[in-house]
Amino acid sequence: MDIKGQINKIVEEVTKNPNLKQQFDKEPVKVIEKVIGMDLPDDVVMKVVDGVKAKMTMGNAAKAADSLKGIFKS
Repeated sequence: MDIKGQINKIVEEVTKNPNLKQQFDKEPVKVIEKVIGMDLPDDVVMKVVDGVKAKMTMGNAAKAADSLKGIFKS
């Protein structure tokens, strides 16, 4: 299984669907297994959960940084 590819797929699905994002915040394992379409072993699914959360956090930080760039230009 390509874990990085699955993480990217999940991040894409979760970020484009607000309802799925809300569900991910409450039940990340359930959402991941739903998007992937299979039941994963606990150790694998927790790595995927951590990867998705990290990628989403980095994406939000990048968006925030981009929005601040224009503030200091005159």
